[in-house]
Amino acid sequence: MDKSEIKDILDAVAEGNISADEAMLKLRLEPFEELDFAKPDLHRAIRQGIPEVIYGQGKTPEQISVITDSLLKNGQKTVLITRLSAESAEYVSEKTDIKYYKEARIGVAGEIPEPDTEGTVLIVTGGTSDIPVAEEAAVTAEMLGNKVSRLYDVGVAGIHRLLSHTEEIMSAKVIVAVAGMEGALASVVGGLADCPVIAVPTSVGYGASFGGVSALLSMLNSCASGVSVVNIDNGFGAGYIASMINHFGGK
Repeated sequence: MDKSEIKDILDAVAEGNISADEAMLKLRLEPFEELDFAKPDLHRAIRQGIPEVIYGQGKTPEQISVITDSLLKNGQKTVLITRLSAESAEYVSEKTDIKYYKEARIGVAGEIPEPDTEGTVLIVTGGTSDIPVAEEAAVTAEMLGNKVSRLYDVGVAGIHRLLSHTEEIMSAKVIVAVAGMEGALASVVGGLADCPVIAVPTSVGYGASFGGVSALLSMLNSCASGVSVVNIDNGFGAGYIASMINHFGGK
């Protein structure tokens, strides 16, 4: 949908020919770009408040580059590319200016946004090995306009490390708790915080952790009522949901 079409809809609302709700429906139903291998959703921000994000894993560098350019040329100010390998990032950067966050495996094309809400998203990890997933959550939240604070390597094996940051935990608007092994961190944080806690199980751990399934089940069975859980290693999903919560109002 181009500017003239949007203006026609707005003029129709002003003239009383259609209602504001009908106009919003027309905007939400439009449009996408037809590529040979993809259909970039150009109006996702109108429907959901957050524009389309490119999942890089499984796509060729050429495909990622073309989709990125499609979103940018159609007016998307910031394009987030998750699970982007260093090799693919190098190729894409030759075609389009991107900033690559190596540890998070995220590339960002276009504008780097400033925080547009008062609340803070706190990212907490059980151990240093959980940081890559935590950084995926942190960078995602930052690129969606949030202030982010990081608190790493404060797992239950040395719980005094976590308890020394009680004030920071209690001041957050939303917390993302990232842990592997037995996944106990989320329950402990949930018992300290008065805000939503998003638990992210990671595939960190020895054999009986079953690639993160043990942490996932522990988090799902948490007795802390404010804890919700995303999939194993899904830092992006946690950062996305944290942003949605944080934008419901300042704290």
